[in-house]
Amino acid sequence: MKKGMLGRSLFFAAVLVTAVTSGCANRGKCGAETDNAVSGKNEVIETIMSRRSVRKYKPVPVNRDTMDIILKCGINAPNGQNKQSWEIRVVDNAEFINGVSELYKKQNPQAAADTAFVNMFRNAPTVVFIANDPSYGMSQIDCGLLGENMILSAWSMGIGSCCLGGPAAFMKSDAAAEYLDKLSFSDGYNLLYCIGFGYPDETPDAKPRNADKIKYIE
Repeated sequence: MKKGMLGRSLFFAAVLVTAVTSGCANRGKCGAETDNAVSGKNEVIETIMSRRSVRKYKPVPVNRDTMDIILKCGINAPNGQNKQSWEIRVVDNAEFINGVSELYKKQNPQAAADTAFVNMFRNAPTVVFIANDPSYGMSQIDCGLLGENMILSAWSMGIGSCCLGGPAAFMKSDAAAEYLDKLSFSDGYNLLYCIGFGYPDETPDAKPRNADKIKYIE
């Protein structure tokens, strides 16, 4: 290597080391933290990267103490102006879930013919219904953040989940009006989506993600 090139290489190496150590000056053991994050040992990153949508569950509702933790994680999600423009209803009552699923089967014969069909919430034994306040423009985003917090906290405790739009749409149909009424959302709130939760009875493979959709703008 030429002398001038070697000098430049040493200079840039020194700058890089200075930048890293300066950024970590106020956080002890920064190098170890960075290594852990990159190697996948960071628990938050590992939870995010290992999460899968589950559609086959053991036939028991999620323990309510565990659900309480999941729900508290949900309402601690970031939200615009701290409006908390959501309402949440939790159903682990088999009579409710099976009753509305029977109505769904009448409207959807193909589902009724599926031998793997247990209920319309992707067979989950516990369902969380999330409604938003349409009068607040950011409400849907806030409700999405709420749901993601619940999904990730659940996965970290061994609870599977599946985010559901179709069942929420059916709940708002005339056929299921009595069940929507039972959720007793406040006037003006709109059922946006629901999430099925349960103890997984399958181990789904990861589906590919398209990293080409990510771009840095210089």
